[in-house]
Amino acid sequence: MSTQTLDRPAAAPNRAVEFALLLVLAVLWGGSYTFIKLGVETIPPLTLIAARTLIAGLVLLMVVRWRGLRLPRDLATWRLFIVQACLNSVVPFTLIAWAERSVDAGLATILSSTSPIFVVLLSCLSASAERLPRLRLAGIAAGLAGTVLIVGRQAMSGFGEQLWAQLALVAASICYGGAALFGRSFKGLDPIMPAAGSLLCGALVLLPLSLVLDRPWTLAPSVQSIQALVALSLISTALAFVIYFRLIARLGSVATTSVAYLRVPTGVLIGMVFLGEALVPTAWAGLVLVIAGVLAMTLPLRSRSPAA
Repeated sequence: MSTQTLDRPAAAPNRAVEFALLLVLAVLWGGSYTFIKLGVETIPPLTLIAARTLIAGLVLLMVVRWRGLRLPRDLATWRLFIVQACLNSVVPFTLIAWAERSVDAGLATILSSTSPIFVVLLSCLSASAERLPRLRLAGIAAGLAGTVLIVGRQAMSGFGEQLWAQLALVAASICYGGAALFGRSFKGLDPIMPAAGSLLCGALVLLPLSLVLDRPWTLAPSVQSIQALVALSLISTALAFVIYFRLIARLGSVATTSVAYLRVPTGVLIGMVFLGEALVPTAWAGLVLVIAGVLAMTLPLRSRSPAA
């Protein structure tokens, strides 16, 4: 798939269907935090994420085969897959799962939504970085202020378990930001290739650690946690990626990235409805600032040039 496909729709899509799928994708990804919350009740975070990446990776591999495609065979590409796996699944998935042992799913959704902020910040550190427009700078300030507002209330009471869990979620967002930038390395590949390859690499990294540290054969997970793991792997990871790739081809990458805005309220709402969670007023204020910051940093700017 060419890079042009990522930015422009391949054909005239049925807009109603595609935008409905966009909402479905937001629900699937927003619901992953609730699935994780239920999974880690009786499954250690490392084992939960190892199983998640393995199951989802195998499902995507079957999709690749069904489409008549083959994963790359050169060592250089698989090295890139490993790096992408560490940035996009191994480290952030594990941090989020560990954090949700003490943090509500809704709060985890909010803090994980800050990844676009760190994409901009990490881009500013590159040698080719350009001067940021005022709207982008305002977005960074709003996003960081929202993150501080969410985490700051706990920080005032000392460095406890809740604070470290919240900082782990912020660290996961930084990883996602790095993964988004590193993902430019796969421009010549069909988007499903780095998705499947990185998930399989992530499973190869996590499975040995799970076997040594958690000894999963000694665990006795509840039926609810097993169901959450299956849903997390098949629905919020494998199925979500399939829908994501369809939307990239039909709507283009710019429209598809709007799912980041939809994921936050859906994730918070799912946590409130199914887990009985409630957000404190400062967290709601932080949520508003984070969403405003992400919008300011990602909405297209109007060019001052008449030709444009």
